[in-house]
Amino acid sequence: MHYTPSGVCSRGIDFELENGIVKDVRFTGGCSGNTQGVAALIQGMPAEEAIRRLKGLKCGYRPTSCPDQLAKALEAALVSQ
Repeated sequence: MHYTPSGVCSRGIDFELENGIVKDVRFTGGCSGNTQGVAALIQGMPAEEAIRRLKGLKCGYRPTSCPDQLAKALEAALVSQ
């Protein structure tokens, strides 16, 4: 699935969900080390748990973050399944 984030440096988030489990997360743009770390940490995690952990995180003065945008992407994917 592809998600276009808003309010962050990242320009795209691509991921797969398999039976509600997060697979193969890739960010386009953003802080490379941070986005790679987030992607690696939630790989294999239930999407609902990842959402619980990531939703609402902020990046500095911004009201959102790349992890928060990933949580929104996962929520949208769960709704569409």
